[in-house]
Amino acid sequence: MSIRTSGDVAVRLKALADPVRLRLLREIGDRPGGESCVCDLLDVADVSQPTLSHHLKILRTAGLVAGDRRGTWVYYRLIPEAVIEVAELLADIATVSGVAEECR
Repeated sequence: MSIRTSGDVAVRLKALADPVRLRLLREIGDRPGGESCVCDLLDVADVSQPTLSHHLKILRTAGLVAGDRRGTWVYYRLIPEAVIEVAELLADIATVSGVAEECR
């Protein structure tokens, strides 16, 4: 992993270090078609609209989600490469440290 990539992953991990953002990421990924309208995410996050927008902005800035405006609503989708990169880093750390073997 390059230093630039390590920095990108660190930003993504920091973005995921919040329970609301983890729920949002999971909800977006679980939706049919792999995308979710911000209008549907309000109930999931149980936060105000401005707070939801703030969390989604952090996820966008970290490169974990992308959004497309359609009329008055924004639809969000996961960026699979970014999510996979974070998962692979954690899997590599678990393998190198021997944690992966302990869990089997």
